[in-house]
Amino acid sequence: MSELVLGMGLFAVVLLVSALASGVVERAPLSLPIIFLSFGLALGWTGVLELDPHHPVLEIVAVVSLTLALFLDAVKVQVEELKREWRVPVLTLGPGTILIILGISEATVHLLALSRFEGLLIGAVLASTDPVVLRDVVRDHRLPRPVRRALSIEAGMNDLVVLPIVLLLIALLTGRASDAGDWAALLARLLVVSPIVGVIVGGVGARLIGWVDRRFPIRREFQALYGIGLVLAAYFAGQAVGGDGFLSAFFAGLAVTLFNIALCDCFLDYGETSSEMMMLMAFILFGVVLSSLFTHVPLVSALVLAFIALGVVRPLVMRLVLHRAHMSSAARAFVGWFGPRGLNSLLLALLAVQGGVPRGEELLALTGVVVLVSVVLHGASATPLASWYSRRVAEGVLAEEREATFGGLFEDRPADIRLVTPDELVAMRAGPRPPVVIDVRARAHYQADAEQIPGSIRVAPDQVEEWAAQRAKDRSVVAYCS
Repeated sequence: MSELVLGMGLFAVVLLVSALASGVVERAPLSLPIIFLSFGLALGWTGVLELDPHHPVLEIVAVVSLTLALFLDAVKVQVEELKREWRVPVLTLGPGTILIILGISEATVHLLALSRFEGLLIGAVLASTDPVVLRDVVRDHRLPRPVRRALSIEAGMNDLVVLPIVLLLIALLTGRASDAGDWAALLARLLVVSPIVGVIVGGVGARLIGWVDRRFPIRREFQALYGIGLVLAAYFAGQAVGGDGFLSAFFAGLAVTLFNIALCDCFLDYGETSSEMMMLMAFILFGVVLSSLFTHVPLVSALVLAFIALGVVRPLVMRLVLHRAHMSSAARAFVGWFGPRGLNSLLLALLAVQGGVPRGEELLALTGVVVLVSVVLHGASATPLASWYSRRVAEGVLAEEREATFGGLFEDRPADIRLVTPDELVAMRAGPRPPVVIDVRARAHYQADAEQIPGSIRVAPDQVEEWAAQRAKDRSVVAYCS
């Protein structure tokens, strides 16, 4: 069977199975990455398909997947909200990510006798939180919004911290930078040239289609295709000037957000669908590759590393960085556990192999073991643990439920809020400009007694900010809770 026919068959499997299994996955302790990674392993172990880490098909799928994911993650960043939730990037993306890298690195060096720099590379690769495995959790609106925002921001942005570290370690391990001049040039290309190129391509490209569309309306399907072209152009431009295409793609998406340029929602939908298809295809291909690489590492030591990385290092680090947050122990445990390692880690490890890092295939195999354990454990636990946490929310008022943003969990409660008595509210509602009354009782209290003040609007306490952003500011608001 030719590679063309086999490739078309694999794409058919991705499209058909993902559609048919989506309903089951949402209700069962299962995930699409589990299904497709297992399918790839089966293809490799049975000899139906053979791939090595240098195969051009794997490289193409991997590059397109990571480029789309980085661009879309940046486009979805809410800049104004990040200004208020600055503690998320400062804590989880700063010291949080660095501590996770160091913790995993230390475990790797002692368990697998790798060099210090190889251990740091594995630590950086395994510090990448995977948004695909985490997707069902952050979309579950039964969970308090600050918890979902903390996880989604981390998953969407921590590659911005991890990727430069990985690229610098690859350069160090391959000897590409030998003196101060080489390192200065490398840092300039990664941290200056790549972001500037990305901002130019993203900003100019997004404004160009808006300008043309206002004069000669462009059909939605072509706007969607233009968005994909913009992503690929950012990657190409970054590589063409000697920088890094992935960083350029991320900053191209960030430019769209920073300059407040509205891309057609058709592109976001089409981009998400294309990214999802490429990612699931990549899981199959990585499964095939890993099926022949697992013999490259001592399996018991790799499994111990997976336990330490997923069950010890991340929970301890997150408990440390969140110790001042006003949140329940259930929320801390939930955030600490849900740091899945998935496709992004495999893609970063593949960069090391293709960059010529000595023992690169061994590092990819080691990453594959941890990812496989994570995909199974996090994928299987997402539905039951989300249900458990949502029951905790329904049974009592948790501290994190009283805030609309993650940053709010670190702030002291304001003491200058005006209190309105029932008689005052009656008088206000009888006046010429009655206030808007919102019911912000915690979920547990609302479910126990769903009676409301007549004419009031039900808004969950962690959704007040979203509700306020969408309403007119011509009337005062009175909120009541239990």
